[in-house]
Amino acid sequence: MRQNDSSELQHVSTSEEIEIRPMTIDDLAPVFHLGERLFTPDRWPALYRTWDEYEVVAFFEGDSDTCFVAEHEGKVVGFALGNVIEKRRSAWKYGYIVWLGVDPEMGRHGIGSMLFDAMRDEFIELGVRMILVDTDANNTHAIQFFKKTGFDHENKHVYLSMNLTHCAAYQNYRKRLREDEEES
Repeated sequence: MRQNDSSELQHVSTSEEIEIRPMTIDDLAPVFHLGERLFTPDRWPALYRTWDEYEVVAFFEGDSDTCFVAEHEGKVVGFALGNVIEKRRSAWKYGYIVWLGVDPEMGRHGIGSMLFDAMRDEFIELGVRMILVDTDANNTHAIQFFKKTGFDHENKHVYLSMNLTHCAAYQNYRKRLREDEEES
């Protein structure tokens, strides 16, 4: 380590204060609320659609082995939620990192890398042979992060959405509901 590089020294001292550990039931609310701050409808409308308290609970109930939090001074500052996918008649197990989030105030301290390392190591222990991850095509920060951790073979995927509030059928339905409420 170069001792005159203050950012590297800061990274080392901060990472010693960060604890990466399995998620517990007490972490459900802090993880959910951090995710609410990260996955907002203005930045990531498709992710916001699926980020809710049930998402966090479902991962914890179904795949607690692959749920991790990063803690700093008693506060959850990051999380990684994933699962193992086993296909019938296949010798391969796949690890899927579904959610990875770090408090923006704690960015650039290596927390995402530490969470990824914990997840990768657990996947190895569970017999996983390949890890999958996906992100929004415009999330260049996440794409760079995952490439830096060793992901390659980037495949393009098209994800389409339709906002029904702009659809005439939806507007007619809402109008009928309002009329029914007024009559009641």
